[in-house]
Amino acid sequence: MQPAIAADHETLERSVPRKVFWRIIPFCFALYVISYIDRANIGYAALQMNAELALSSQAFGFAAGVFFIGYFLFEVPSNMALLRFGPRKWIARILLSWGVVSILTAFVQTAMQLYVLRFLLGVAEAGFFPGIILYLTLWFRTKEQATVIALFTAAIPVSYILGGPLSTLIMEHIRWFGFSGWRWMLFLEGLPAILGGVATYWLLTDRPDQARWLNPAERDWLAAEMASEHAPAAGRRTLGTLAAITHPKVLYLALVYFAYQCGSLGVGYWLPQIVRGLSSEASTFEIGLISTFPYVVATIGMVLWSRHSDQKGERFLHTALPLLAASLALGAIGLATNTVFAVGLVTVALTGLYAFKAPFWALPGLFLSRGTAAIAIAAINSIGNLGGFAGPYLIGVIKDATGSAMAGLIFLAILTFIAFVMIWFEWLGSDSRMQGE
Repeated sequence: MQPAIAADHETLERSVPRKVFWRIIPFCFALYVISYIDRANIGYAALQMNAELALSSQAFGFAAGVFFIGYFLFEVPSNMALLRFGPRKWIARILLSWGVVSILTAFVQTAMQLYVLRFLLGVAEAGFFPGIILYLTLWFRTKEQATVIALFTAAIPVSYILGGPLSTLIMEHIRWFGFSGWRWMLFLEGLPAILGGVATYWLLTDRPDQARWLNPAERDWLAAEMASEHAPAAGRRTLGTLAAITHPKVLYLALVYFAYQCGSLGVGYWLPQIVRGLSSEASTFEIGLISTFPYVVATIGMVLWSRHSDQKGERFLHTALPLLAASLALGAIGLATNTVFAVGLVTVALTGLYAFKAPFWALPGLFLSRGTAAIAIAAINSIGNLGGFAGPYLIGVIKDATGSAMAGLIFLAILTFIAFVMIWFEWLGSDSRMQGE
């Protein structure tokens, strides 16, 4: 390579990824914050809603988790539609539809109406997360992906950081026209999804070669880099839809993600009530504030851990160890009697659970082509997210049976430890075993 050409390449190597990052990641991050506030705010609504709708712990657990049944059924079809219609149009559709359903949830009068709308919210939102993950692989190279995915998925803990105080503040202070605070909270927090859908349609760019916000040299360089990334590689298989969904390694990853989601969402949905159980004199707003601390630490931890994974070029150890830390902390929470100690253990657990995510989502690309990985990611996310139904529901069942949510947390700790064991013994240090047969 001639010196001038090499210099130009080095300049583009530094400037283009940075430019693409600032154009795409903050926007996708904001959309994911909206997504998680809309799906998780039922945990805060429960502080008032359960009494008003006469929901038992088991009924609330079912309402929180039935979202993932709809999500499971429509995840793969939604990702296939995204491939057909393009990310811009399809992601805009997802946002608009889930915004409408979120707003309608504010008007439920019975448990059955709540179940139906939570199911429809899952249907509406299905495909958003794997669609964004696929979208990021169109713009960022493999060596950048764990950090980029971590910065995107940091929206999950940030949504709890923002959503806790915001949701409880609305619930305590807004009761216009005789509607309860929890209803106004669901209504007002559904509006940003509709605005986000409109913004997505106008601001998102489907592919690098369409990016008018890059100059021609930048566009050409990025298009060439991504073409090289997506070129067929040894050990990366291209499969049909059914073959991708039923591939043994895909199903194995889905089982790992199922166990993980049981722990992650079980804690997330029940955290406000866990805090209330440990500190019965705290107000609703104070519960919201206390609940944000673990997510602040988890956000920092997941970004630093994922950046370390990119720097080392290692995925398996970086996927397994956070699960071990989370399982040990979840088990210990059930033994804690002091509020500060319990919140500290929740912080360790959530940091581990979130640090797991970005290295984990880099695994399918190690043995599947980009197109096949898109379907595989949707299948893993869809099957695994059934854990989002099982975790909250099982905690509710166990709480009704024992009078405490802590026994449920020990059960989730066991599932998370199983996920750690699956990653450790099947893949740790065995990159060659991930290169499909």
